[in-house]
Amino acid sequence: MCRIYGYGEDALTLWALKHKTSQILESFQDQTAPSNCLIFYRPSFGRHSKKGSAVFGEFDSIVVSLESIYLIESKWDNLSRFDKNEITIRPEQRLRHRILSWYITHWNKKYSNNWESFIKEQTEDFQNEFPEKKIAPNNTLLATNLQFILTALQKHCKFTSEQNIKNVLLFFYNKNRSTPPPKKTKGFKLISIDYDQEITGNFIVLE
Repeated sequence: MCRIYGYGEDALTLWALKHKTSQILESFQDQTAPSNCLIFYRPSFGRHSKKGSAVFGEFDSIVVSLESIYLIESKWDNLSRFDKNEITIRPEQRLRHRILSWYITHWNKKYSNNWESFIKEQTEDFQNEFPEKKIAPNNTLLATNLQFILTALQKHCKFTSEQNIKNVLLFFYNKNRSTPPPKKTKGFKLISIDYDQEITGNFIVLE
């Protein structure tokens, strides 16, 4: 079997999804077994979220248990913006969490394979909530991706309300050179994962 090495936040995120999902679940007292989770790695809803556009960015991952939906941002201790005291979620990142939470809570199985109907019924509410954005147009790649993910989330999770949606900040650190930050962005659950024992040089072993 070949050996696969990865470097940086993306590789650490994939490694954590493969080996540390239980730590995420335990942080929320979620009783779901990791093997029963549905996981999206780096799901994209458009890379450049501009004013007036429908796209709203790329999550590092989404973990869906039987109980909750975890929207995840990842940071690591080699980040240039990390001042060892506080790690922050940028405004555009916070916005994408709000937007996807809106889609999740407004999506209903009656809209399956009918994004046009969803638009007709929900556009006004979306524009009231996000006046500087627009809802995903029908017959676009964004709408297709959203419909696929929203349908999968609804089938997998016993979703009842927005309380089932959790905003997560995964912070990867090497205990030999850093510690988890004492401050973080309000509204996000900070989960710190030490990767000290898992690296070879500066690379993490994925397989």
